[in-house]
Amino acid sequence: MSDRTPKYRQEIQQMMFVSGETAEPSVETTTLIEEIVRQQVIEILIRSTALATRRGVRSISTDDLIFLIRHDKAKVSRLRTFLSWKDVRKNVKDSDDKGGTDAADFAGADDPLAAGAVAGPQDMASKPKNKRAKVGLVWDVNSFYSVQVPERDDEEDEEEEEQNYATLQRLAAADERTKHMTKEEYVFWSECRQASFTYRKSKRFREWAGFGIVTESKPNDDIVDILGFLTFEIVQTLTEEALKVKEREDHEKNRRGPADNGGENPKKRKRETGLFDPPEEGRTPVEPRHIREAYRKLQATPNRQVAMLLHNGRIPSRFPLRLI
Repeated sequence: MSDRTPKYRQEIQQMMFVSGETAEPSVETTTLIEEIVRQQVIEILIRSTALATRRGVRSISTDDLIFLIRHDKAKVSRLRTFLSWKDVRKNVKDSDDKGGTDAADFAGADDPLAAGAVAGPQDMASKPKNKRAKVGLVWDVNSFYSVQVPERDDEEDEEEEEQNYATLQRLAAADERTKHMTKEEYVFWSECRQASFTYRKSKRFREWAGFGIVTESKPNDDIVDILGFLTFEIVQTLTEEALKVKEREDHEKNRRGPADNGGENPKKRKRETGLFDPPEEGRTPVEPRHIREAYRKLQATPNRQVAMLLHNGRIPSRFPLRLI
């Protein structure tokens, strides 16, 4: 562990709460998550800088970042949607600064940068000039041709289909977490969705991530926003996997019976608790060991990739860091 002072404890707590953690995690847990996220961000910057160097430039681009997660089609699709709606909002803001009349329809929308998620359309049908543009990628097959086939409104590619499935899964999980909340609890949950490593913290994030040390390039706003999106996803993935680890551990303790649980009666009736009640039996926060096991599982290399990495019949002594 590093001696660096934690800078994102509150943001990580909020992200963990949105991801399903209802008990308050310890300082050790959030510090460990912050160190993992920082390690991932540094690895992203190192690999992106290497890609930029291969292209003969010094500054990393959004394509370099997206290229690193290209195999996760659902995440790429969410990120592309995130960037396209970000561009729409920027255009609307610019038109408002010039005296436009369309910006009022967007004023009440949540900022997608703070939530680390994709914002939805706001009656775009009546305002075609603000229609979101699809973010293209240089390695897409369509980019190889100067003339593009017009897109149909009802056309969905494979990435969008995977994104839709992943989005439905997330919506179902969010619905399950919030369906018993009161109005006040749901407002608090919605506020936690605005947690971000980068939104209105750009300078702090640059220092924390090592810009100027890890990479010489000065990141533009899109680079920082993409990293904000990815850091939210890393915390969410870690938390969800750690909760699964903890659930299996609790299930194993209950299966062993009261003899291995301090003499407690596993059939003891528990009262219904509210979302923000203090932790009681069976409702303890995720601990550092759960995060470490979750991280180990996420770093595990599939057997198929192990076979591809074999050299002279020997497994490499060290596998490269996997991006979460």
